Amino acid sequence: MNLSQIQELIKFVAKSGVSEVEIEQKDFKITIKTPASRKEKEVQVIAAPPPAYAAQLPPPPAPAPAPTPTPPAPASPAKEESKYLTIKAPMIGTFYRAAGPDKPTFVNIGDEVKPGKVICIIEAMKLFNEIESEVSGKVVKVLVDDAKPVEYDQPLFLVDPS
Repeated sequence: MNLSQIQELIKFVAKSGVSEVEIEQKDFKITIKTPASRKEKEVQVIAAPPPAYAAQLPPPPAPAPAPTPTPPAPASPAKEESKYLTIKAPMIGTFYRAAGPDKPTFVNIGDEVKPGKVICIIEAMKLFNEIESEVSGKVVKVLVDDAKPVEYDQPLFLVDPS
C-alpha cells in the first residue's frame, strides 16, 4: 500500500463516520482510528510491521538438501539471466498485462521499454495501479501469468539493457 492509498483511506474513514479501520497484509498492518467526538478534527493512524510469528515460517532446513543435486542444470540459465534487469512488483495485488480483456497487452517479449512506459497493471484493494518501467531495454521474459496474484518485490519481467 503506497502513501497516496493510505491518504485516501484516511480521508474515506474521516468522512464515513466509521470509528476504526484495521488492515493487515503480509508486510504491514495499519489501524486508522477516528476520535470519539466528531467535533475533534483529528485522525489517528497507527502503522506497524506484521507480527513476529511470520518470521518463524521460513527457516525449515529440509528443502536445502533436495536442491543440492539440481544446481548444475539451472546454473547456466541463472548465469544467462543474471545479465538481465529484473522489474519487480512494487506492491501486493493481481497482475494484469492489459488494461482490459479486449485491450492489447502493454508490453510483449521483444518490445522496447523506457522509464515511464506503462508495462502492466496491479490491482490492489479495487484500485488499478499502472506500473511503469524504471529501466530501458528489451523485454526478454514475462515471469507472471495474466490475472495471477503477485507479492511485493516479486519479479515480473526480465529486460535486456543492451
